[in-house]
Amino acid sequence: MAESVVERLVKTNPQMEIWWDTSPLIFEKWVVKMVEAAPEARKAELQAQLNRLFMVKDPARSVFRGCTTNPPLSLEAVKSDPQLWNGRIEALARENRGATPKEISWLVYKEVIQRGAEMFRPMFEASGGRYGWVSGQLDPRLFTEREIMYRQADEIAALAPNVMIKVPASTEGVDVVRYLTSRGISTNTTTCFTLPQIMAVARAAKEGLELARKNGVNTSGWRAVITHMLGRLTERKELLAQAEHYGVQLSEADRKWFGLAVFKRAYQLIRDGGYPSKMLLCSVRPGPLVSGKMRFWDVEELAGGDIVYTLPPYGLEPMFALDENLVFRPEAIERPVPQASLDKVLKTPYGLQAYEPHGLSPDQFNTHPATLYTVADFTKAANGLEEYVGSQMAAAAVAG
Repeated sequence: MAESVVERLVKTNPQMEIWWDTSPLIFEKWVVKMVEAAPEARKAELQAQLNRLFMVKDPARSVFRGCTTNPPLSLEAVKSDPQLWNGRIEALARENRGATPKEISWLVYKEVIQRGAEMFRPMFEASGGRYGWVSGQLDPRLFTEREIMYRQADEIAALAPNVMIKVPASTEGVDVVRYLTSRGISTNTTTCFTLPQIMAVARAAKEGLELARKNGVNTSGWRAVITHMLGRLTERKELLAQAEHYGVQLSEADRKWFGLAVFKRAYQLIRDGGYPSKMLLCSVRPGPLVSGKMRFWDVEELAGGDIVYTLPPYGLEPMFALDENLVFRPEAIERPVPQASLDKVLKTPYGLQAYEPHGLSPDQFNTHPATLYTVADFTKAANGLEEYVGSQMAAAAVAG
């Protein structure tokens, strides 16, 4: 039985976790697509490897240890099974007469989260609550609305015991992390790009945990992860524009090392500072090309860490394609990035703001270019789900 590329990665640290980065509702369809596209001689082995990633009928034995999702991925899940979800939209509209498309889309969104949580529930129970978490994200359009985020978090947390609340790393979101933690509610901080954001969230979780224990709140089942959206940090045009202004030539490799440097430094600070949160890597991209060979540094250079990788289809597919070309060393996460690359990036304000612990003040979190870009992307998807629900409600009304 040949190990998959993902199984080889996990072997570099027994505490490492691999999560599926999209709704589990589409996993089986993705497997079918992957196997159909594979060469005939590879199909059977690939089928077995992919099936081990998430064993739908026996989740506790899966390679995956959890699941993250977001508004674009939730919209994809709904559109991937129109027969199911169009019927659910019609039923929810009948059950909630007079509800707006916005209100019905929120119910649909919560149901996507709940169904995914049910699929991972056996893993959660078999591990005593350590694994099997599914993240449910707060409405990204309201990332500055503290009180609304509190209310939404309560609704999402009530869906299932293994639902983790996905909170934005906004100025207000830091307070939400502290508040939810003080109540023993698990969190996954998202739209997080810079070291100042990561450390602010880590401190908020630590403070919230201390409050919970002081108030007698049971935190035995609590977990927290902090998502570093690596690719969304390094791809922003502002970085290249500033580099050009300061006469710095940044290669693809330099930008890769930049994102990895932020993650590695955050990992060390959280570990050495005794913070209770765990770092989670998101937004991975294959590359760069080195000596004619394609690498996947976002994954390879963090091997060996007590971290979470959340991998979507677009991250897993190149991993399986590159397979044996990828080298996973247990000490990789401890290796410093090349100083020459880091020095170039730190000549830009963008680089300094992301890499230095005090590079941004909390009131600057909401206006960072990566935050603005990602919130806009997530907002588009949230609006898209409402538009889809609205069109189905209108169609059902005409048909009725």
